[in-house]
Amino acid sequence: MRALVSVSDKTGVVDFARGLRSLGWEVIATGGTMKLLRESGVEVVNISDVTGFPEICDGRVKTLHPKVHGGLLARRDDPEHLKALKENGIGFIDLVCVNLYPFRQTIAKPGVKMEDAIENIDIGGPSMLRSAAKNWADVTVVCDPADYGQVLSEIRAGGNTEKTTRLKLSAKAYTHTAEYDAMIATYMRAQAGLDEKLFLEFDLVQPLRYGENPHQSAKFYREGSRTPYSLAFARQLNGKELSYNNIQDANAALCIVREFDEPFCVGLKHMNPCGAATGRDVAEAWTKAYEADKVSIFGGIVATNREVTREAAELMKPIFLEIVMAPKFSDEALEVLRTKKNLRLLEVDMTRGEEARKQYVSVNGGLLVQDLDAETRRVEPSMCVTKVRPAEAQMKDLNFGWRIVKHVKSNAIVVVRDGRTLGVGAGQMNRIGSAEIALKQAHAAGFTEGLVLASDGFFPFDDCVALAAEYGVTAIVQPGGSVRDEDSIRKADEKGIAMCFTGERHFKH
Repeated sequence: MRALVSVSDKTGVVDFARGLRSLGWEVIATGGTMKLLRESGVEVVNISDVTGFPEICDGRVKTLHPKVHGGLLARRDDPEHLKALKENGIGFIDLVCVNLYPFRQTIAKPGVKMEDAIENIDIGGPSMLRSAAKNWADVTVVCDPADYGQVLSEIRAGGNTEKTTRLKLSAKAYTHTAEYDAMIATYMRAQAGLDEKLFLEFDLVQPLRYGENPHQSAKFYREGSRTPYSLAFARQLNGKELSYNNIQDANAALCIVREFDEPFCVGLKHMNPCGAATGRDVAEAWTKAYEADKVSIFGGIVATNREVTREAAELMKPIFLEIVMAPKFSDEALEVLRTKKNLRLLEVDMTRGEEARKQYVSVNGGLLVQDLDAETRRVEPSMCVTKVRPAEAQMKDLNFGWRIVKHVKSNAIVVVRDGRTLGVGAGQMNRIGSAEIALKQAHAAGFTEGLVLASDGFFPFDDCVALAAEYGVTAIVQPGGSVRDEDSIRKADEKGIAMCFTGERHFKH
């Protein structure tokens, strides 16, 4: 029995090859793999001694040879195949152990040149994997070091791998080459300025109990590269398995948290914030967010951008919550919160860095792709369009409200004061409806003056400004851009309200 070993990722390969040799297998190797195995005391045969041809073109050509692919592809049950091998002096190759040049790692390097990327496109490796995978009935193909142990165990027990294992390894090899080729195609199309195809690669995180409703099946996948503010790479420290709706809501909460550098906390239900606030620390931010809407937070999700302390944990503990997310939990906080066995605690990487830049939304028979709405324009005094200018405290609330309203379902209106939400109007079919919800909510909480209002889209009429004045709003931020902007500006001047136009809307459908 013969094995051909040629790997870029050399994890575990010495022990694997040594194991094959101990079981009486001949091991053929190439280049750097051969050098490593020989230095480690493993007896191997140089690929050139098998092919009778040297490696050429700086190693670009070494395994593309009939004595390699004939030995892999020949069917053991076909007399004509066996005759062809005998006439050409070709021996069987019964196992291929190959993983590919590090193309992903190469193109991930800052400032990588195209010629470096090209040199890390593997040709012989995928060819051997595909040949071996095609002939899986007779040939074992191994592309993942995690499979070395099982392969050796089966050979040790029965002289060869089991047929069911070879089929699974074949499928795994084709998946490996498909992902590799898709990665290369995506890179090369980007260099050529082509966008007629879209290849997406996601790995299964876990099957979910069900989707949005119990009769819908669902699974959770993640992208290949690690991303901050991502639930897909979070570490669960306590609680039940996440559900489909949990994941949707938690992702929405993380998008809001990403807006803030100062201590911040948000409570969220059905992908809309029900309470959000900044504070001196996480305990104060939580308290302000909770008090913004004590009713809606029941069964909600909480996210903060600071380590959860014992003090904060003690404040959260009496409230029924589904999830608490933070960059870290103190040992004391975990001791407090883990007494609630079903409460999901998630540690999420919130370091500033390279974040996801594209957003994908499925529609019937298609996929929408857009740039993520990641940047938020800062509200500046120069954006004021009214005679009344916003005071310094109002500017802080205008910026706070503007960063929150972009994450509320359109039509969206948010009413804030002193760095916390007081009312949230979400997803109404007209903007005045959202404004009424948010303003009435603020009044019901006892806040009737000094309010600041934020709108994700422009006002088509002056009715929202008039209503805001009735409820004690003294400053407004909105994108502007309506043909009736002057009506809203006149109404704001009439009511003594400061209003800023950011020039950028934040619809969220």
